[in-house]
Amino acid sequence: MAAQRSIVICGGAFAGLALALAFRQGLGPDIPVIVADPALATRPSRDPRATAIVAACRRLFEALGVWDKVSDSQPILDMVVTDSKLEDATRPVFLTFAGNVEPGEPFAHMVENRRLIDALVARAEAEGIDLRATAVSTHDSRSDGVTVTLADGNVVEASLLVAADGARSKLRERAGIATHGWDYDQSGIVVTVGHERDHQGRAEEHFLPAGPFAILPLTGKRSSLVWTESRTEAARITALGEAEFHDELEKRFGLHLGEIKALDKPRAFPLGYFVARSFIAERLALVGDAAHVIHPIAGQGLNMGLKDIAALAEVVVDAARLGIDPGQADVLDRYQRWRRFDTMAMGLATNSLNFLFSNESNLLRAVRDIGLGLVDRAPPLKSLFIRQAAGLSGEVPRLLKGEAL
Repeated sequence: MAAQRSIVICGGAFAGLALALAFRQGLGPDIPVIVADPALATRPSRDPRATAIVAACRRLFEALGVWDKVSDSQPILDMVVTDSKLEDATRPVFLTFAGNVEPGEPFAHMVENRRLIDALVARAEAEGIDLRATAVSTHDSRSDGVTVTLADGNVVEASLLVAADGARSKLRERAGIATHGWDYDQSGIVVTVGHERDHQGRAEEHFLPAGPFAILPLTGKRSSLVWTESRTEAARITALGEAEFHDELEKRFGLHLGEIKALDKPRAFPLGYFVARSFIAERLALVGDAAHVIHPIAGQGLNMGLKDIAALAEVVVDAARLGIDPGQADVLDRYQRWRRFDTMAMGLATNSLNFLFSNESNLLRAVRDIGLGLVDRAPPLKSLFIRQAAGLSGEVPRLLKGEAL
């Protein structure tokens, strides 16, 4: 019976590893926590991307004892928003945000993915979490537990199985959970750029007719770009030679930071929106991209996934402390009620923003520029937006407040 108290997490990226640490913190060593992911065999991580970690999620990593181990985090000290056409000679600033949610606490940090993943893995190993470089092959859920069969042939009896295995989640598919949403026919081009001048910790969001062009500061004289184009145009741009790509980049980036140079190969990722019709099934919970994928226009995708794991960890730990089986239906239902409305609201908001800003309409441009200007002149509204962007609005799980479970 003790073996059935194991918790198995399928997926060893940010969400899966952070959830494992949260379970270990709240449940202690008596309940085994297993993280299964073939990618765990690749160490150190080679993920070249960078991610904006908002204040609430930084507090989560602090509470889990990880943040002080992350090297090269770059605070976002302020942010400017422009709205222009590609050929415009100047890009007037319509909206500015100071970067603090509390005195001395920036609303976000930029972190290189590989640094954070390696810190999470090291912490998980130190906490005795069972990391297995293999996949979940099958699972058989029953009212009293779930039998999880791994690709290496091992079988685990667990009380709960968590799908943290990404947008193409095989666990979600095997559980028969449908998704609803749509494809944007857009791709996000991701590339790291070096520049001559210091960015001073400033993030920039340029709304261009094809979609947002975000410049996000990294340590040193570097920035991470998330650049939205139509699917066809993104394929054309990423296939260009070095000189031709530089010309396309310079048109959008400008020369305000001096000479620029792409530091890695640009890659394009298809953009879409979907939400799972249910975040739970019998003895199964979906978190992160397995549960939802939204447009990156507001930079909230990963942070929404970390909200999932903070909420799931809290309901599971609270149940276990009351002697309740953490995988039973009413526990998982509490998690779903907590997270699904917020997820739907954020998804619809980012979808509306993408429609409003990714177009050639002069009328819509005039309307949105008036709106941005009004927000810029209303400090209370700006403060509300900053707290929302920082993940500190609504019913916030304890970990996102920086409180240990």
